[in-house]
Amino acid sequence: MKFFGPILEEAVQSNSQYKKLPADTVLVQSNSYIRAIPLVLSGSMRVMREDEDGREILLYYIKPGESCIMSFLAGIHDDTSKVRLIVEEEAEVLMLPIEKASEWIKVYPEWTDFIFKLYHKRFEELLDVVNAVAFQKLDDRIVELLKKKAHVYQSKEFNITHQQLAEELGTTREVVSRLLKQMEKQQLISLSRNKIVLNFPM
Repeated sequence: MKFFGPILEEAVQSNSQYKKLPADTVLVQSNSYIRAIPLVLSGSMRVMREDEDGREILLYYIKPGESCIMSFLAGIHDDTSKVRLIVEEEAEVLMLPIEKASEWIKVYPEWTDFIFKLYHKRFEELLDVVNAVAFQKLDDRIVELLKKKAHVYQSKEFNITHQQLAEELGTTREVVSRLLKQMEKQQLISLSRNKIVLNFPM
């Protein structure tokens, strides 16, 4: 699968390492140094932020044709990662050495444009997270997260635990389970073991 013009595509292919990663693989740990950034070919990943008490919140998803801008920024500044990068659904990735990712900003205008577009998209998504936490009720945030999941999986039916939803929302499993039960009574969703089916538009 090609995402760039022929010259940059050739550089990416010849300088990166291919990996196939099963779901739930932790590709980047918090506080680890970044030596390579992933270019997602297929599947998806989620980027999580963890606080000092171990609570997490979802920042954004990485889809085919994208990479993790926060990993890129940490890598080029030789800083540790401030996020965890976890495979959402089985993914194929190209791992590009951070030295090349940094060097190419001066060499390939197409790569520079790719990085700036990623930065802009992620900045807007992070603003959405801040607005949601600050101003939205938790039940509204659950609906928005389920819509995002449906878009990632391209399906209204997907496997996910209440615990994972709680972690991505930065709350407790008990609260999420209670709100999901309310949504089921309202016929917004259907619940079964580790599975949710949406009955509202994606």
